[in-house]
Order: sequence, then structure tokens, then C-alpha cells
Amino acid sequence: MSKMKQSIDEVMEMMGDLSKHQPESLRHFNAFMGEVLKGGVLDTKTKELIAVGTSITARCGYCIALHVKKALDAGANRDEIFEAATVAMLMGGGPAMAHIVEVKKALDEFA
Repeated sequence: MSKMKQSIDEVMEMMGDLSKHQPESLRHFNAFMGEVLKGGVLDTKTKELIAVGTSITARCGYCIALHVKKALDAGANRDEIFEAATVAMLMGGGPAMAHIVEVKKALDEFA
């Protein structure tokens, strides 16, 4: 299994386990995430590109993998995703730039 897909699968498995112990908390978190990322004034693709950038500045490898995949699924292309990544680099500096490696891995795997 590929590294980025494995990362997503591991977190999804953990969320399944967590839902057994904290079902209401996880249900509310998932509902909130779905509400935030659905299309509104900003379409889903734009929101996922924002999520890619914030995932980079948060230095969350799993988040990067998930939101690159979701951005691609929403119609984003490599250039749009890399442009969002450079905005994150502006705000997050060198550490954010280093996490763009994870963006490239996810693009190579999912695009």
C-alpha cells in the first residue's frame, strides 16, 4: 500500500476506534468538518485548497494527504495545489516549505 493512502487509512481506523469510546464527539466533529467543507459562497475545491495550505502550516502529514486527495477529487489540478502550497510557505516559512514534500508525494500518488 502506498504511504499517503496508508496514512489516511490509519487515521480512519483510529477514528473508527475513537467512535466506540467517544461516539458523540466524533459524530459532531465529522458533522462540523462536512459542514465547513461543503460548497457555499466558496466552492468545495477552493475550500480544499485552503485546507491544503492550512495543513502545511499545521505540519500535519495526514491532513496534507487527505486534503490533497480531496482537492483533486473536487477538481483541483497540480498547479493549483502547488500554488496553494506556496501561499502556505509564505505564512509558514522554511518548515512549511519542507512539508511541501508531503504535498508532492500525495500528488504523485493520487493524481
